[in-house]
Formats: sequence, structure tokens, C-alpha cells
Amino acid sequence: MTAFCIFCRIISREIPSTIIAETDHLLVIKDLYPQAPIHYLILPKDHITHIGTMSFDQTKKLAPLFLEMAQSLSQNVPHQEFKLKVNNGSSAGQEINHLHMHFLAGFTDL
Repeated sequence: MTAFCIFCRIISREIPSTIIAETDHLLVIKDLYPQAPIHYLILPKDHITHIGTMSFDQTKKLAPLFLEMAQSLSQNVPHQEFKLKVNNGSSAGQEINHLHMHFLAGFTDL
């Protein structure tokens, strides 16, 4: 956890958020500025800046967990259709330096 990271503060419950799902390693929250009818953020509970800073062990552990969570979330969306988006670094659009995956669904046309 990093004291200045907003996602770490949400994970530690210092900042309130709408929690959609939680496991030992991940927290899923509603995005405050949705870009789709259904827009969730999948956050690892460990502070990881972005994909490029992940250790091999973190990648091996978290990659399947992210996909399993997306699959689980998809059970409650129309036609189980969704997009997953990861911005890796500020020049790629990452605004918060804590790895997170956007789960976007509810579109009429994907």
C-alpha cells in the first residue's frame, strides 16, 4: 500500500467507493466517470504501478485472476459481452499509478 495512492486508499477503505466484488487479491469498484453503461475497475490489492513493473511471480499470479474476475463479472451483463482495457503508463492514458483494468459492458454495439 502507498499512502498517496487513491486506489490504495480505496482498498484500505479510507476512501468510500461502490464495491462490486472482492477476492483476497482483487477489488472491483464502479468507475466514478463511466465510459460505458457498465464500467468497473479491477484493482490488485497490492500496489503495482503498471504492467511493466510487475515481477514474474506477480504476473503469473495476477493475470489469471484478472481474467477470472472479468469472466465472473460478465455473468451479469447482456450477452456476456464486454471490453477489457489497460492503460500502461501516462503516455498511454494511465492517470492513476496503480495497475487497474477497466471492465466495460452494456453497449448496444460492441
